[in-house]
Amino acid sequence: MLNARKLKNLQKQMDQAVTYQQWSEAAQQHDEISGQKRWRRIDKTSQYDYAQIRLRLDKLRYLRARQDYQGLLFTLNEGIHGNLGGMGRHSLYSRAKFGTKTLIEQYVDEVDDSLRFLAELKCDEITTQQKLDFFYRANICFGRSALMLSGGGVLGFYHMGVVKTLLNEGLLPRVISGSSAGALVAAVIGTHTDEELEYFYDPANVVSEAEQEASAFSKMFFGANPRIDVGDLEKMVARMVPDLTFHEAYEQSGRQISISIAPAELHQQSRLLNAITSPNVYVRAAVMASCAVPGVFPPVMLMAKNQHGEAQPYLPNQKWVDGSIADDLPAKRLQRLYSANHFIVSMVNPIAIPFLNKNGERSPLGAALGTMGIGVGREILNLYRGIAQKRGDTWPRVNMFVSSMHGLIDQQYSGDINITPNFSWYNPAKLLSHLSEEDLVDLMEGGENSTFSAVEAVRVCTRISRTMEEILTRFEQGDLRPNASEYHRPRTSRRRPSPTKADRNASPKQRLQPDPVKKMVTKQKSTARKRGAPTSKLATSDKTAAQEGSRARRTA
Repeated sequence: MLNARKLKNLQKQMDQAVTYQQWSEAAQQHDEISGQKRWRRIDKTSQYDYAQIRLRLDKLRYLRARQDYQGLLFTLNEGIHGNLGGMGRHSLYSRAKFGTKTLIEQYVDEVDDSLRFLAELKCDEITTQQKLDFFYRANICFGRSALMLSGGGVLGFYHMGVVKTLLNEGLLPRVISGSSAGALVAAVIGTHTDEELEYFYDPANVVSEAEQEASAFSKMFFGANPRIDVGDLEKMVARMVPDLTFHEAYEQSGRQISISIAPAELHQQSRLLNAITSPNVYVRAAVMASCAVPGVFPPVMLMAKNQHGEAQPYLPNQKWVDGSIADDLPAKRLQRLYSANHFIVSMVNPIAIPFLNKNGERSPLGAALGTMGIGVGREILNLYRGIAQKRGDTWPRVNMFVSSMHGLIDQQYSGDINITPNFSWYNPAKLLSHLSEEDLVDLMEGGENSTFSAVEAVRVCTRISRTMEEILTRFEQGDLRPNASEYHRPRTSRRRPSPTKADRNASPKQRLQPDPVKKMVTKQKSTARKRGAPTSKLATSDKTAAQEGSRARRTA
């Protein structure tokens, strides 16, 4: 009874936590009392191949201790992928409040240390060319993480809290997509530096923007002329997003943002706008198109910057509407364009939230029934869509409506790590009303708090990819950059993002250096885990390292 009361109080502290440090301390105490800390220390479970992970961990340690560099390189080549032995399974990160199996954390630590060791190794046994061939190839094989922000009207301000937590912990992916309301947030992130984003974390600075958007939604649902609201939306986007193209936005922030749009006409395909597919398109125009709810706002023609620096129509014969209708979470396209194969989803789409399983996994019967229901609904819509398309000239509204509904039901609304609000249905009265500062604070703080429970999963699952990104940047522009005569650039390097203007202008002394604070904390964390020491202060150390690294980058 006493333990149950303690657990209840700790859960309340976690729900009311304002910072990640507060949440992590309560979460670790909760695991101590509930017995989940003991579960973390025990390797054995049917949820992953613990024997394989233990064998590889011991082998990597043995090879490093013997200074068998070629053997270490060969062993890393064997198993650089994120779901080795099923260690990326969601249930392994949802049982304990803080962290996952200690064996998995130790293995990720050892791979991280081994990668850094090889990158900084100075000996004739492994040449610079071998290192570059390995790291570029491993970077593609392992893949990258992407953050996908869903649509959701005024609920889109929830995404700002998610982004704030990930950025503060040094875990915000460089690849970010957004549709509808998520497109606006993605545009804000992709056109501002880390320091500039702090302005948007203050609810007082964005409450007027929320009111503008809520006003637009109120008018459209109460039957006002939708074209009247376009000016309000344009003003809001203009205030929050600089007048930049996708290429210029990448140069500004170094983030690879993508915005989903859907065609306003039949027989066209949805698109994903970014610095690769449409570098000269204005980000503002893409946001306007992605926010153009069919039947509410008029379709939008994209604008782009020509060779003279002037704005001109982009695909002038086509107009575009709300991207969430066709591709709310464009995982397949991000995989093709950016080698992204691990997806963090911030979901506030009111259509999808009630049907998402927040615990990550369903029973076999529930999963089968859900899949069958979606399949039946999809086939019924296919039947009606076929009939409507045959009568396209006489049933244009029905045709567009059925196509939109088919697009909504034919999507995947989840990723590898899902961050969802603590409500399953938002009060429609609030959705259609002016957001007060209190409502906006609740949304943004809700996004922050919901992300706390996902931080350690994101940290563990993305650590190796973040390390390889850092190492390759050091090889390309930083302290590990070799002489041109020592190597030729591997063909696999073509998948790497191009350097930004800041990268090209940086002097050799200003280029990325290894972060001594982060390296020291990483080493201490690895040693503590190997010895089985308590991890109550690991989250604080990681946060300190992230903040120190952020300060170092800003100084550079």
